[in-house]
Amino acid sequence: MNNICLELKNIRRTYGTKETQIDVLTDVNLTLKAGEIVALVGPSGSGKSTLLHIAGLLDTPTGGTICVNGQNVSQATDKQRTVMRQKAIGFVYQSHLLLPDFNALENVMLPQLIAGVSRSNAQKRAEELLAQVGLADRMTHRSGQLSGGEQQRVAIARALANKPSVLLADEPTGNLDPKTADTVFASLLQLVRQTGLSALIATHNPELALQMDRQVTVQNGVLIDLTTKGTL
Repeated sequence: MNNICLELKNIRRTYGTKETQIDVLTDVNLTLKAGEIVALVGPSGSGKSTLLHIAGLLDTPTGGTICVNGQNVSQATDKQRTVMRQKAIGFVYQSHLLLPDFNALENVMLPQLIAGVSRSNAQKRAEELLAQVGLADRMTHRSGQLSGGEQQRVAIARALANKPSVLLADEPTGNLDPKTADTVFASLLQLVRQTGLSALIATHNPELALQMDRQVTVQNGVLIDLTTKGTL
């Protein structure tokens, strides 16, 4: 179990009452090992975002078990879930969600400062990450002074600032043109490979999906491995 960063067992998620119940996820199982990058593909409305929110402890499943780094967090309190997100889980969204009043360096420092890292160490880590995504000369620029691709690279650096073991990304290149998307995705893959964390990345782009270790999709509430065509 030591090399398993994220494990979902028999995850169910329903919305509404008995009369209007919608079963989004009925029996989802997924294991992510350290260093593994998995593409989550499928049409809008299939449950990809719901699955990511549950995996990231942003939503509570109707049933099932969530383990992060071998720790069962299914019944964790809100405070415990917040601490686990700060320490172990990084997020990248379709929209960069950078704080406009802060520059790139400060945006990457902020989650570290919230987690109790000293300002000097937070700045050093932020500088290293921004350099790794090719933004060494853009650190003092605010989000409004950065291109869309640059903003998303800052968001990737921010997601990795607290050295998580799991990265969750929801269409991280969905708002970018194809050329910029390729550049941003290459930066993302390189960072993930270098750090050895596990990643679950939702994407509509089949070319990007094929660059990952395997591809899975949600069909009729369960997770299907597109490589083996089997239910996980």
